[in-house]
Amino acid sequence: MKKIKLLTIILAIVLVTMVAFLGVYVPVQNRMENQVKDYDYAMDLEGGRNIRLAVDNTVDTVIKDAEGNEVTDADELSDEELAAQGYTKEENAANSEDVLNEENYKKSKEIIEKRLNALGVDNYVTKLDEASGDILVEIPENDITDSIISNIGTTGKFEIVDSDTEEVLMDNSDIKRARVMYGSNSTSASSGTSVYLDIEFNKEGTNKLKDISSTYVESSNTANETNTTNATDNTTTDESSSTETTTKEVTMKIDDEEIMTTSFDETIETGRLQLSIGSATTDTSTLQDYISQATSIAVVLDNGNIPVKYTVEENQYILSDITQDELNIVLYVMVGLVAIALIVLIVRYRTEGLVNAFAYVGLVALFVLLLRYANVIISIESIFGIVVVLVLNYIFENKLLSKIKKEENVDKTVVNIAFKETYKEFFIKIMPICIAVITFCFIQWEPISSFGMVMFWGILLIALYNFAITYPLVRVKESKGGKNKDGKKQAKND
Repeated sequence: MKKIKLLTIILAIVLVTMVAFLGVYVPVQNRMENQVKDYDYAMDLEGGRNIRLAVDNTVDTVIKDAEGNEVTDADELSDEELAAQGYTKEENAANSEDVLNEENYKKSKEIIEKRLNALGVDNYVTKLDEASGDILVEIPENDITDSIISNIGTTGKFEIVDSDTEEVLMDNSDIKRARVMYGSNSTSASSGTSVYLDIEFNKEGTNKLKDISSTYVESSNTANETNTTNATDNTTTDESSSTETTTKEVTMKIDDEEIMTTSFDETIETGRLQLSIGSATTDTSTLQDYISQATSIAVVLDNGNIPVKYTVEENQYILSDITQDELNIVLYVMVGLVAIALIVLIVRYRTEGLVNAFAYVGLVALFVLLLRYANVIISIESIFGIVVVLVLNYIFENKLLSKIKKEENVDKTVVNIAFKETYKEFFIKIMPICIAVITFCFIQWEPISSFGMVMFWGILLIALYNFAITYPLVRVKESKGGKNKDGKKQAKND
């Protein structure tokens, strides 16, 4: 059993190390793709995107006839010709004067920040020019940056209107929340997965939706026709009926663009409206596209519409001041220092040092995986945090081995006592560091928070890993037969 336990621990460390440093590759569309999540880098390492959202000052000229209908083929006519035909010009500003104020500018900035948070962008900077109303946004550069930019610049005006009269029946004020849902409509595996945009309305919106869904339906009218002749001529009376179907429809719009036009089959009393995005699919890439589209709409609807209309004036990619070659140099130096430190451990403590060095490599591998899947932002400051964690774990293992080496006869009891004393002394001494680290995690400034998160996960891993892996590994090794101070084997003590 001891051999099996030892072999299991060794294989687990080897597997984690291979996954962390080599990756897991699977064929995807005729190429091998690493399935291990990449790091989330801060803007000081990855670079970023600077976007300036400028207040839209455009004015559109609309030509209308005497009845108020828009005329689309009169752009080339002069003012005199327009007047002769009874046409008039109207100028529609993208933003009316009454919305261009500091209060709306600040509200717009707040809504943009809510959208960034909802999209999972924690690492961003927003600045408001209170005089012009322009908003500067700086976000990290990654695969979804362009999608994020399109979302934060959208006004987000939601309307459900009468398809014939354009009367606004519902708007943003009626929405409680919006979210993305997906699942299968059928028990058949081949039907695939469907994506839905689920819109939940507030109390007032629920009542409105109930009235609309009972009004805008398909209805049938039956008309009876009777043909009659003179009874003296032995004629008969024929009666026939005809059915005429009429449908009242509503149109859903976002930023005046039609999303869909529909009628209702039944009255909706739940206050929730589910809109299908795309069609059911089994293709992972297509499904992700549908989810992305639904998420974009949900984020816009869930955080309210921006009172001021903006346009993307600038969209610049900003390179990091630190090159990839410089990062590689730092990585090589760190690997070299760790290798030297582990060699010193092995030379000083021999077999015990080799066992702990092996366990140390496993901790490093698990640590880098944890940083990836815990979505920790890697910045210059967090790299320093990684170094501190590696040093702390080295100190822990060195103190442990030092206590074991001091004993005349080494057995499982000695190992148990050494671990308990090392844990107690080590974590009491770093308690002030732990308190500071927890505080750093809640500071809304990326350099400090990223350092705090790296340290938090690192210290937690040191406590758990050494208890779950290093301790059993050393204990199993010593259980094969203790050693005296001179390194000679002694009788087994089980």
